[in-house]
Amino acid sequence: MKSAVARILVIDDDSDIREVVGEALEFAGHVVATAREGREGLALCRSFRPTLILLDLMMPGMSGWEFRAEQLEDAALAKIPVVVVTALGQDPDIQVSAVLAKPFRLDDLLAHIRRLAGEPAPRSDVRH
Repeated sequence: MKSAVARILVIDDDSDIREVVGEALEFAGHVVATAREGREGLALCRSFRPTLILLDLMMPGMSGWEFRAEQLEDAALAKIPVVVVTALGQDPDIQVSAVLAKPFRLDDLLAHIRRLAGEPAPRSDVRH
């Protein structure tokens, strides 16, 4: 089991989702960066070097489908696992590691992260 802190990139045009998910993941011990759309997400992929990407599909500018196509064309980024987080009621027809329907439970999201990126390092500020 991996034990390094996961570096998670959240790409979603909904600022509330970016904020809430980002804060929850940081509280769980992960390092988080966020992007409003796919083009910004690609730039962050190259500088932030995420362990895992949480990707919305329906976004203005570069959609999640377009982001994923460009990600797969870049050898340095292609192997980063992607969890699609979408409000689509159907199969989004995209090659990713997992799909999580909105609204989702935080426990379900964290289970995908544990499976794909490992457990975060223990928090030093948590008292037992």
